[in-house]
Amino acid sequence: MVKAIKYNNRPCLKINNLWHVLHSTFNLAQDHNVDFEILEEISNKALKEWPPFSREEFLKAIAKCNNLSAPKPNKLLWDHLKCIINNKACLGKIISITNTCFELESWPSHFKSSMTIVISKPNKEYYNSPESLQPIIFLNMLGKLIEKVISKHFQF
Repeated sequence: MVKAIKYNNRPCLKINNLWHVLHSTFNLAQDHNVDFEILEEISNKALKEWPPFSREEFLKAIAKCNNLSAPKPNKLLWDHLKCIINNKACLGKIISITNTCFELESWPSHFKSSMTIVISKPNKEYYNSPESLQPIIFLNMLGKLIEKVISKHFQF
């Protein structure tokens, strides 16, 4: 027996209604107010030079990635990307792309694209409410690697 997902005690029978329910459930923070006064404190801080990304940063970041994860929208696995990065010329190009993104203050649109799959959360008594579902978001694999390196670079 299949039951429709319910929202406010009403079944979502049309795709537009379902989209609205899932979107409003999983993107709850989108309409929250943000206190921008904290940004004023940033202007008082001394600017630091952004060092270019290094080969070692990429090798460390990808070494921690699990080869068993699902393929992403670009059909790459971490194992594939590890092979690509082992080639010094390819890694050099990836580092160049990353440094150029920072120099131009731009992030390529294909790194922003994602695919979302909604799955049922385990051990729920009923699966007819949005809270019993879990979105899994798949991002572009190369963009994800670069984001990992950027994150560590910020921490440094």
